[in-house]
Amino acid sequence: MVELISQGQTTCAGCGMIIAVRLVSKACPKNVIVSCATSCLEVTTSAYPLTAWNVPWIHTAFETASSTASGIEAAIKKLRKNWKVLAIAGDGGTFDIGFQALSGMLERGHKVTQVCVDNEAYMNTGIQRSGATPFGAWTTTSPPGKKSFGKTEVKKPILEIVAAHKIPYAASASIAYPQDLIQKVKKAFEKQPSFIHIHCPCPPGWKFPESDTISVAKLAVETGMWILYEIEDGKFKINIKPKRKPVKDYLQVQGRFKHLGDKEIQKIQAHVDSEWERLERLEKCGRIF
Repeated sequence: MVELISQGQTTCAGCGMIIAVRLVSKACPKNVIVSCATSCLEVTTSAYPLTAWNVPWIHTAFETASSTASGIEAAIKKLRKNWKVLAIAGDGGTFDIGFQALSGMLERGHKVTQVCVDNEAYMNTGIQRSGATPFGAWTTTSPPGKKSFGKTEVKKPILEIVAAHKIPYAASASIAYPQDLIQKVKKAFEKQPSFIHIHCPCPPGWKFPESDTISVAKLAVETGMWILYEIEDGKFKINIKPKRKPVKDYLQVQGRFKHLGDKEIQKIQAHVDSEWERLERLEKCGRIF
């Protein structure tokens, strides 16, 4: 086991993203090369002339983590070297700006594992909404007011979109369930191309105390706001089925949702209930492709 990254980085106190990366490192093979998109992760771990990375690592543009990883994988294949490739990007660099490159990498079948560290907004550039920002959330570009209650669209179902490329392995994970996360990353390196989507609470962006990161992550799973599942060789499986708590328990501990009224909270609860029912039907189908 190799630690991808040392403690010498400048992430915010309570950062869920760096916890996710440290957990990913516990499942990584020793011979790994990392392609990292511009993101919170990049700026807090590689400010010139310093670096916190302990493995070969490349900083690439916001939208090109996947295409850079594709090139690395192609070169390794040509050179007949025994290296694994890991691409890491935030939600902006995965859901939005970098999706074209990700889709191309998966369609071409490059032996790469891509990890999305999802803090549900463009946190690095000032907390702007992304395709990963949940319905109703405050961001600097979806502010609540007399004519608005935050973001008006639901979160993009990126994991299902990725899985539709019929790749061998895709899964969601949470830093509140470390063993589940680690086992999924191990599977991902065995079944490439693969994709891991990790929920990463962000204290300054979500507006909660920095000491509550893990409890917020756990509440997301317990309320059904974040569902842990995997799609392995076309077979759909929900990994953890909690006795679900009301979504209000999750929303009320975050300042980004403090403006929501009962009507909006009920709408979110109905959406979560519907998603659970839909995913349970998929699980009953067994193989979905």
